[in-house]
Amino acid sequence: MNLGVTNITNNNNNNINNQTNQFQFAMHEKGGILPKRIIVVRHGESQGNSDPGAYTVTPDHKIPLTPQGVAQARLAGSKIRHVIASSPSSPDWRVFFYASPYTRTRSTLRELARSFSKKRVIGVREECRIREQDFGNFQVQERMNAIKETRQRFGRFFYRFPEGESAADVFDRVSSFLESLWRDIDMNRLNHNPSNDLNLIIVSHGLASRVFLMRWFRWTVEQFELLNNFGNSEFRVMQLGSGGEYSLAVHHTEEELLEWGLSPDMIADQKWRANGNKGPSNDQSPRDLEAFFDLLPDSDDEGVDTEEKQSL
Repeated sequence: MNLGVTNITNNNNNNINNQTNQFQFAMHEKGGILPKRIIVVRHGESQGNSDPGAYTVTPDHKIPLTPQGVAQARLAGSKIRHVIASSPSSPDWRVFFYASPYTRTRSTLRELARSFSKKRVIGVREECRIREQDFGNFQVQERMNAIKETRQRFGRFFYRFPEGESAADVFDRVSSFLESLWRDIDMNRLNHNPSNDLNLIIVSHGLASRVFLMRWFRWTVEQFELLNNFGNSEFRVMQLGSGGEYSLAVHHTEEELLEWGLSPDMIADQKWRANGNKGPSNDQSPRDLEAFFDLLPDSDDEGVDTEEKQSL
């Protein structure tokens, strides 16, 4: 029974991958409809970041920003505007926001949005599927410390918090969000004028943001485990490359990617995405195949064993 559920889940994920790839290619062929950038931002410093004891008396979704977190969010808004406005763009660029419903992400959104005029913002949407990983309800600090130590030994992706979620659970809802995101673009629910560069800004949480990138770039669980968390109000810029693929390497340096935990293979893939030609058949590069099938022969003749040759 579990095997059947696993197969159904894998098939659904493959279908979403195929639909996303086909849609990206179709939109690129139409020209200029895809957002120029998708910028993923973690919230500013919260009371829970500065004092883990806050979770014992305040539900996670109500944890507010600290004064430092407010300042970080404002600075992030200024930096993001500089990224958008200082690069070659249409003069009438626009932004659209998606935000987690938690207090700290909504506050981060309000502060960073101060850097944009009403003319530049075409919309905002609260999105529950990019909320923080659920750790349970009120958190007893000593118990959570022990649980997090267990998670480190078990593995961050598959470990499920008691009465809460694993990163794998977050992956499933982020996948659903991505499917909706593409429909929003496809059906122009964002009310975007195609003559203007569009920038999507997603205000979320540390783990949800890493899972978003994992899902987008089809990183493996092993690669996910390498990633470092975002700092408070830190952001990643996924920018459309010359060949129609989104890449972190268009805006960010190799040194930054290394600092964030990307392996050399992951960085090489980002560089390819920055310049590679997009097409419906390049969903899996030779590098992906080698990661799974390092012992495959190069030709059919090499793969036929001695006994099989004798029977032919």
